[in-house]
Amino acid sequence: MTELGIGIGWRPEIADAVEGLSGIDWVEVVAENVCAGHLPDSLARLRARGVTVVPHGVSLGLGGADRPDPERLAALAAKAEALGAPLVTEHIAFVRAGGPLTATPRLEAGHLLPVPRTRDALGVLCENVRIAQESLPVPLALENIAALFSWPDEELTEGRFLAELVERTGVRLLIDVANLHTNHVNRGEDPARALSELPVEALAYVHVAGGLERDGVWHDTHAHPVPEPVLDILADLVGRVAPPGVLLERDDHFPPAAELAAELSTIRATLTAATRRRPARPAPAAGPLAARHGVGAAALRAGRALAGHDPLHIGAGARVSGGPMPATRPSAPAPEPERPGTAAGPATARPDGALAVLSRPTAEAVTDTARQRVGVGQAAVLSALVAGTPVPEGFDVRRMRVQSRALAAKRASVVARIAPELPEILGDGFRPAFLAYARTRPMPGSYRRDALDFVEALLLEDRPERRELTRWWRERAESQPAGGLLGRLARRLLGGR
Repeated sequence: MTELGIGIGWRPEIADAVEGLSGIDWVEVVAENVCAGHLPDSLARLRARGVTVVPHGVSLGLGGADRPDPERLAALAAKAEALGAPLVTEHIAFVRAGGPLTATPRLEAGHLLPVPRTRDALGVLCENVRIAQESLPVPLALENIAALFSWPDEELTEGRFLAELVERTGVRLLIDVANLHTNHVNRGEDPARALSELPVEALAYVHVAGGLERDGVWHDTHAHPVPEPVLDILADLVGRVAPPGVLLERDDHFPPAAELAAELSTIRATLTAATRRRPARPAPAAGPLAARHGVGAAALRAGRALAGHDPLHIGAGARVSGGPMPATRPSAPAPEPERPGTAAGPATARPDGALAVLSRPTAEAVTDTARQRVGVGQAAVLSALVAGTPVPEGFDVRRMRVQSRALAAKRASVVARIAPELPEILGDGFRPAFLAYARTRPMPGSYRRDALDFVEALLLEDRPERRELTRWWRERAESQPAGGLLGRLARRLLGGR
């Protein structure tokens, strides 16, 4: 298991600050924001200093109904090799839905959405993970995500879902304690129970991040200081096992370097205090899932090795906070039916301590019918979120509306970042105009296309900024449109009405 230490998320906006921070052992970079052949100079300098760089993917959609895109996998593999990364990470989420599998329009979320914790969805996820593992040159770790809504009729708790995923694929886990807090507030799920059910031998590292609560809903913004309840969950986790790495995430509203350094110091102090309180633990025995799937001695030895070391070498100091975290509703245990026969494959530990494939499914091979069932559900949910179709039965309509607004707001923020001229042209009218556009226009395949489509929609209106928008569009559109709506736009751009 690779020992990482204390790290921070590298972002272009804080590149100089990250380089100047002391005590940083590693950084994490959003994989889609770098090119394998043209790494940012800041990352090159960090690597030259011996700082480990881990690529963190956001677009594979391994929890989606379709098999992973080979081109996306190849790009992630190339970035891992270019960065000399010891592992790569992604999310347990779906980010797109529809298409040929469901005979519905292909839709993009532009964000990470929760998969249903059902047997069908778990089987699809496991097969997608195996495909990804075969395509990547280094081990893969998957992150639990924050969610604003729940799926009805789920069959597993989050902890059991993650435990079975690990046992069936050998994948590592990236545990985001801020996301556990989000799901506690939004879905009434107990973080302590989730931690107690996790296979700690699979822990790759931990994310810590901030957010805020509005109208009883916790928003995982990565744009605010880390709150005490998140540090409490971090302390609980570290009280159970020594994580190989802990990383502070910040994606927006970047504070001065001194504030980032102070947050890192608080995290270090939390880790120190929790490590001192951690009791000596006996070597982990095979739990019920391990016994059922035949997790072998080599895998258990890897878990014992992890449980017995403390790679973070935390400095002195302490920050301890306590107190219960009230749930918005009680957390009810989910039913966990026994699984029918699976033949266990060999459980081995890789030289770096990662768990190899732990079990080999037989009676539960994933079928196209199962993928289609998962796909139909995800397409219906995403269509309700981004295309204005009715919310599927069993979902909380209020929470779905909150999620829908959050997706549109994220689109607006990203378009403002990649096309900063548009907020300058439209002023205070940019955000209301974009949100009105997004209500009836699902996100296309890229944010660049989204910006172009947004301006094209504006140009079909009579707006005082038409001249500046026309100039902007002409400088960026790859070709003149020829028919339909875009044909009308072309005629207007050429001077006709």
